[in-house]
Amino acid sequence: MIPVRGFEGKTVAVFGLARTGLAAARALMAGGAQVALWDDKPATRAAAQAEGFTLTDLTTADWSGFAALMLSPGVPLTHPAPHWTVERAREAGVEILGDIELFARTVNAAPEHKRPKIVAITGTNGKSTTTALIAHICAQAGRDVRMGGNIGYGVLGLEDMHGGAVYVLELSSYQLDLTSSLHPDVSIILNISPDHLDRHGGMEGYVAAKRRILLNQGKGDTAVIGVDDPWGARICTEITAANRRTIVPVSASKAMGRGIYALQGMLYDATGERAVEVADLTRARSLPGRHNWQNAAAAYAAAKGLGIAAEEAAEHLMTFPGLAHRMETVGTIGKVRFVNDSKATNTDAARQAMSSYPKFYWIAGGQPKIGGIEALVDLFPRIEKAYLIGEGAPMFAQTLAGKAQVQECGTMSAAVQAAYADAAASGQDAIVLLSPAAASFDQFKDFEERGEAFRSAVGRLAAPASASKGAA
Repeated sequence: MIPVRGFEGKTVAVFGLARTGLAAARALMAGGAQVALWDDKPATRAAAQAEGFTLTDLTTADWSGFAALMLSPGVPLTHPAPHWTVERAREAGVEILGDIELFARTVNAAPEHKRPKIVAITGTNGKSTTTALIAHICAQAGRDVRMGGNIGYGVLGLEDMHGGAVYVLELSSYQLDLTSSLHPDVSIILNISPDHLDRHGGMEGYVAAKRRILLNQGKGDTAVIGVDDPWGARICTEITAANRRTIVPVSASKAMGRGIYALQGMLYDATGERAVEVADLTRARSLPGRHNWQNAAAAYAAAKGLGIAAEEAAEHLMTFPGLAHRMETVGTIGKVRFVNDSKATNTDAARQAMSSYPKFYWIAGGQPKIGGIEALVDLFPRIEKAYLIGEGAPMFAQTLAGKAQVQECGTMSAAVQAAYADAAASGQDAIVLLSPAAASFDQFKDFEERGEAFRSAVGRLAAPASASKGAA
């Protein structure tokens, strides 16, 4: 872990005892701080106690004795309303921060020769793939790379730092809202589209949270900005005017006089005197589709920003094995292939997967975002049939009415069984696609748990098929 510096001998309140909160608690204690841990959920408190943590009831505690409140990113800071811990902290004049801020302060307190390189990635979609892709390139290039943040391990649970390490961090808007001191060597904003608006009070607040990733960059740093959406294009223009860091625009939809872009799957580097072809991404099996070409352009730019040679970065793009829960093939039964895209928690992410297949049997639903699936109407003709689950099923069914066949299945297991039965009955090569276009929290802990439920359901289908082959 990374022992947190700056709170030696002080008490820090930690609210939210899932992965991030417990990793922060361990790191604070390792750095010499005392911690006061609490969570609103009795089951989560019990799990923390079972792991050996002592709890402090923050509802009755004296907040004047706390040096800071470490708030887990899933807890509302400002919208729809500040959480009660936020209000208590503000009343007592207690600083509110997140685990990324604790990491940033620890890095900033280290002697310069011991500070690692930091690559920070945000965006509405593609964060996890790009984060994993950059980590892969760095590892293949021989760097001591650690990946975490909003993917895998909480940042403070990663191996301790040294001057030769590279931390590749996926950052959500929630995490960025709680961060002010992070100084990435490479910052990436992949794309911005409406998402989490209830947590940020609207689009302006959401964009402002994303922009926080650029706060502390200066001369010698690199900012990689996706310019295929109006918000990214505006940010790129505005920071170019500031002219303090190296700015690399990336695109997967247009050629640019300066930047890195992909057209029809060919990746071009136009950061020099002329545009140079660097990779044929259509040959990268784990990076299908235009959205992944943008991810690849950003990862290539980041690698160059870290000093990895262009040729080496391009070579390692092609060997990326892919990412779980993002257009991941989890099984094939006969002519039916099952694709797990559980990470598609909004319509923009679902669009990327749905656009990759001419026809598919679609499993969708969950906790709906604002607007439901209205934004996907142009892709409805590709749907052979939709199998709807969770809280959003009735809303999605209404939107699909008259435009695609629909079956409200309720559960993941029922949806997988129904989709397989129809796909197998077609006698054709078929895709069963889980791309929910909704959050998972109505039925699952997170999108990973939802994806694993899909994988398990496919496994249960495959088992009888394997058994019958063995009997034959």
